[in-house]
Amino acid sequence: MTDIPPGVAVRAEGLAKTFGTHRAVDGVDLDVRTGEIFGILGPNGAGKTTMLRMLATLLAIDGGRAEIFGVDVARDPHVIRQLVGVTGQYASVDEHLTARENLWLFGRLQGLPGARARSVGDDLLDRFGLLDAADKPIAQFSGGMRRRLDLAASLITRPPLIFLDEPTTGLDPRTRGQMWETIRGLVADGCTVLLTTQYLDEADQLSDRVAVIDHGRKVAEGTPDELKTTVGDSTLQLLLADPADVPAAVGVVRRVLGSDPVLSPERGRLNVALDQADLAGEVLIALRTAGVPIASVSVAKPSLDEVFLALTGHETDGDDNEEDR
Repeated sequence: MTDIPPGVAVRAEGLAKTFGTHRAVDGVDLDVRTGEIFGILGPNGAGKTTMLRMLATLLAIDGGRAEIFGVDVARDPHVIRQLVGVTGQYASVDEHLTARENLWLFGRLQGLPGARARSVGDDLLDRFGLLDAADKPIAQFSGGMRRRLDLAASLITRPPLIFLDEPTTGLDPRTRGQMWETIRGLVADGCTVLLTTQYLDEADQLSDRVAVIDHGRKVAEGTPDELKTTVGDSTLQLLLADPADVPAAVGVVRRVLGSDPVLSPERGRLNVALDQADLAGEVLIALRTAGVPIASVSVAKPSLDEVFLALTGHETDGDDNEEDR
């Protein structure tokens, strides 16, 4: 891999990982620009965590190549570890220690002198709003406080690239919002963030660009707005009074618009992509003429949920229960 253009934080080509007969990551290409939040969106089992662990040198790369700021991940893992901070899905802090003790320990493990480790730790506690709880044992922390402390620990050496693996999993809406502000603050301070998530609203709110991953493969990439336009300027969302009428409704939409609607896993619900919002009226009139009763209807801008459904045929919380390795 040569001629890395300026401003590229991560470049991966044909990235692959196999566990036995399972191809967890299957030929994924990535280009993450410096100073952006790049989202990797996909359901559990899609291969998001596996991909991050390979880029962070925690798993060997079976196929393809990857570079971080022009440094080869496989050839120079020790250099990569100085460039990257990693926050996993589960807090890595020690519950028997206080927040201040945890950050001091992380600093010492990363080679900081004792006084410097203490100073950096207190700085991070203040920055993440944890200074008042600095001397409390972690066992008394809420889930959101633990996640913030875990993120603070990954910033001990102030790396230019942060990997966040589903950082808001299990958090309540208010705490998720606080974490979003923290992540935006990292970028404002000059970091680049590579974020995996299964939450469509999170990818929409935070990411400058998004790669959609399903079954180990990248199926789409672009800004949230670019991805939304792939399913039309507007979406007509229909809930049929009788789910048995779905085939008839599909036939009506196909006749009026020349394309099929996207069927939701929810019985009787259809999402119809519209190039023009006023086409919704034609579809509704045709459904009434065909004798297909409708329980509810709405017209809205497309969401990433509809994009993912159109691309993969299932939602991010679909029936794939395989753990994301």
